Amino acid sequence: MATQPGEETARLAALERYRILDTEPERAFDDLVVIAAQICGTPIAFIGLIDADRQWFKARVGLSMSEVARTMSFCSAQTIKQSGVIVVPSAQQDDRLRESPLVTGEPHIRFYAGASLVTPDGHVLGTLCVVDQVERTLTPGQLEALEALKHQAEAQLELRRNLIELHDALAARDRAEADQAALTNELQVALGDVKKLSALIPYCSECQFDMTIPADPRAIPTITDGIRELLKSRGWTEHDIMAVELAVQEAVANAIRHGCRNDPTNNVQCCVTVDSTGEVMVVVRDPGAGFDHTALANPLDPENMLKPSGRGIFLINGLMDRVGFADGGRELQMRKRKA
Repeated sequence: MATQPGEETARLAALERYRILDTEPERAFDDLVVIAAQICGTPIAFIGLIDADRQWFKARVGLSMSEVARTMSFCSAQTIKQSGVIVVPSAQQDDRLRESPLVTGEPHIRFYAGASLVTPDGHVLGTLCVVDQVERTLTPGQLEALEALKHQAEAQLELRRNLIELHDALAARDRAEADQAALTNELQVALGDVKKLSALIPYCSECQFDMTIPADPRAIPTITDGIRELLKSRGWTEHDIMAVELAVQEAVANAIRHGCRNDPTNNVQCCVTVDSTGEVMVVVRDPGAGFDHTALANPLDPENMLKPSGRGIFLINGLMDRVGFADGGRELQMRKRKA
């Protein structure tokens, strides 16, 4: 079904309101295409936004070009007219695509899957796509993950637009208000809230986030605040949320202190997942040399009471249901089930 002229005009106007075309790369979008490529096992992934004449890539992996003409774009031909995920197992066998220069020439596309990025009022701005140079398809799990990443890309677009509008509103108020001191305070509070919200949803809005912080103890609340908000949204009790918070705080502090040697040029990664059964899994990784966790002494043994080693892991074991290690001790895995 062809897009009507009035519908396309409204769609382009909606895209313009997001003020995102030709902007600099942003980590939140770059992370999403990296994750999409890894989950789907494709060498190419991108977030493409479609204006009147071109498809411009806000984020991409495996592609050198920053845009293509709209007439060449798979996304324009396939997904701009509908929502959901479109899968083309073989572009050479698809009558709509087989003559495309992107199939007959570089990057020699054979497989394509694209999920439309839709605004709350129903306008398709572009797509989150994965592409391969061999014919293939996606598993149901990969399709579900691609759909989840699409929702997160849409949420990130909305958050970005809201932040821009907030800046505009505060600037207008700044010009109108006589009380400069009161306005400045209001601006700082509002921007602080938006930055905190932005930090809390860097990955999947449905069940998971993945956050990397510098090896600086002052950055730990960025992770613990995110975990608190995630578990609150899942209906966890304050008692259990506090237990997970304390365990994560101790794990990240150990990673900073021992794995990173308190060097803020190093990074600590924290991944959080809540599965359908209500169990939260937190993985903390550091770039250190690792350690043998089986050799840790029990801090409650009389001969170890005055020694500092082992206390952090002992505390984490008491707070979480299951604790494990991987990658030579550089990765700590903690699980706790919702009460």
